[in-house]
Amino acid sequence: MSEGRRPACVLVVAAEASGDDLGADLMAELRQRLGDGGRFVGVGGPAMAGQGLESAFDIGTLSVAGWFEGLAAYPLVKRRVRETVALARAEQPDVAVLIDSWGFTLRVAQGLRALPSPPAIIKYVAPQVWASRPGRAKTLAATVDHLLTLHAFDAPFFEAQGLPVTFVGQTALSRDLSDADPLALRRRLGAADGAPVLLVLPGSRAGEIARMTPVFGQAASELLNTTPDMKIVVPAAATVAAQVREAVEAWGVPVTVIEGDAAKRDAMAGATCALACSGTVTTELALAGCPFVVGYIATPLTYLAAKLILKTRWLTLLNIAADREVAPEFVQGRCTAQALARALAPLLADPEARRRMADEQAQALSIMRGPQAGGRAPAAIAADVVIEALQARSAS
Repeated sequence: MSEGRRPACVLVVAAEASGDDLGADLMAELRQRLGDGGRFVGVGGPAMAGQGLESAFDIGTLSVAGWFEGLAAYPLVKRRVRETVALARAEQPDVAVLIDSWGFTLRVAQGLRALPSPPAIIKYVAPQVWASRPGRAKTLAATVDHLLTLHAFDAPFFEAQGLPVTFVGQTALSRDLSDADPLALRRRLGAADGAPVLLVLPGSRAGEIARMTPVFGQAASELLNTTPDMKIVVPAAATVAAQVREAVEAWGVPVTVIEGDAAKRDAMAGATCALACSGTVTTELALAGCPFVVGYIATPLTYLAAKLILKTRWLTLLNIAADREVAPEFVQGRCTAQALARALAPLLADPEARRRMADEQAQALSIMRGPQAGGRAPAAIAADVVIEALQARSAS
């Protein structure tokens, strides 16, 4: 960067915990490359705050799941969009990176595009048009300048609309878990090496937690009746930790709630098996070699809408990639405490059952990785695209 030129400004926007992690990884990579030649503004959570971002607002207020829940939150979403666009108007970023959260980030992108001097707009994480609503590909192509995708099979849908696409891969697939200490979890719990430990992950959004914790707690209680020495551990994202703690108190059984990425990695490596809400965390569990069962309950109207438009047989990416049920899924009416407990019981009791599922998970992960560029981390590939956009802006 030539002397006297202002530092490049990158607007990074993430509205939920998984996006916050992606944003933090990208910011860390860009900081290494830009040094004092770059600065960051935007919206994010604790992970991005750890990289120095002062968020325009608390992203916990946008933690909703489901179409109809989104409609109820629409007035708040519109206000947060206006605040994000106002920040961009004041800071005049060169590049904007909008992460996941389709409804929110699309409106932000449209607001940015309407500015007198709009930044280059990069969307990070594609809407799953292969599963539903293929028209979103055309909408996105008309709104952003570049798309970063987690899955290799995303690209053709968007390239057909003229949108440049770069496959970066899933961050979870490149995470280094070598520092995870499975014994640290057991020391913390006071559990012997062979004692069963159930990891329960009720989601990272307020609505998911409210719907999933009652049935997950009932399933854990049923398992305790037959496995009284079992320990229960619940990782909680910082954005919803208070809600998780309050929810698990109602279970009436001993539960250890943990926070932080290091503790979560230790738990995934050290748990006997897991009960998880459908989402990104299922890929992380598979990477850690932790066999798991998936449960998900949507609001009735959201579930009805999903049944009408979804094209996939499963929710879990691992199952979609393998085209079979590697991890047992229990959705909506099938997601009962009794069904979940029955599926988890053999994993708690039988080492061979755990080994078979872990092997099948590893095979599905191999399919999901696809042709990831040279084994490079997704954040590094994403940073390449941001740097190219900054250079193009600087040259114009």
